[in-house]
Amino acid sequence: MTARTWQILGLLCMATPFLDGQHGGVAGPVAGYVFDGSARVLRPILGIPGAWLIGTPVDVGFDLASAYVSPRQDSAFLVGADGSLHWFRLNGGAADGRACDGLSTVPERVAFSPSGTAAVLYSAGVAQVVTGLPDAPAVTATLDVGGAASGSPAISDDGAFLSFAASGSMQVLGAAGENRKLMDVGDSALVAFAPGGHDAAVADPGGAGVVLFRDVAGTFTQSLLAPPDDSIAAPAGLAFSSDGRRLYLASSAARSVTVFDLATGDRSAIACNCAPAALVPMGNRFRLNEPGAGPLWLLDAGSRDSRVVFVPAAQ
Repeated sequence: MTARTWQILGLLCMATPFLDGQHGGVAGPVAGYVFDGSARVLRPILGIPGAWLIGTPVDVGFDLASAYVSPRQDSAFLVGADGSLHWFRLNGGAADGRACDGLSTVPERVAFSPSGTAAVLYSAGVAQVVTGLPDAPAVTATLDVGGAASGSPAISDDGAFLSFAASGSMQVLGAAGENRKLMDVGDSALVAFAPGGHDAAVADPGGAGVVLFRDVAGTFTQSLLAPPDDSIAAPAGLAFSSDGRRLYLASSAARSVTVFDLATGDRSAIACNCAPAALVPMGNRFRLNEPGAGPLWLLDAGSRDSRVVFVPAAQ
């Protein structure tokens, strides 16, 4: 047997007492959660790096239409198959439903802030800002962002600013209503906020390339991290590291994740045996695709040398 096979067998033996006959009563290390759209359930990712497995579904009491998990993996917005919207705390594979007063619509898209302290729920041109996550969620602003908004919006950790592409430009909208333009962008442009502040980055593969903005809330400055080239073509996701020192860009065309060191300006690429379809923060890791018949791919950015690893498909 290979070393990886022994790792998986060992993890299965360790997990069996906790998993047998359980519905979401998961014990042992939980690396994060993933929405299984085919089964309409939320599943935990169990184990240690290099030997992860997808566990049995978390019992939330109803079938899911969609699920949006915080970057801290401690909470989630869950949409029921009946169209109902719920806020849940997550802990060790268990789920606990909580109230979040003021939410008025089922979202088309949900984006969490980098540290998971705020979120924006977008539907039909209206964005609802939720702050106080995860312990005291409350709707603090409802903003009309217009029907032309495209892609996923981004929100700062304090919930004070949103950024989104609309009508060929990247906009920054304040929760108090102020609106400003960052730059002209193409249809596939992505935006991300840095943790703990108002720095942001934009990836525009058909135009300016990858641009870093310092303090979009004030008199911002900008610097070019990379011109448009093949490594950033067809961007699937853009996100800062949890400490804000690096910027990651996943490209489905290049089948890689580009890493920008924001202190040194260095740039490197991590190859993937997949075509990344996303870059979803999971603590110090990032999910690169949706679960399905094949493996789930994760960027393990918490290790000394960042690497792309796979999680076997759920059985």
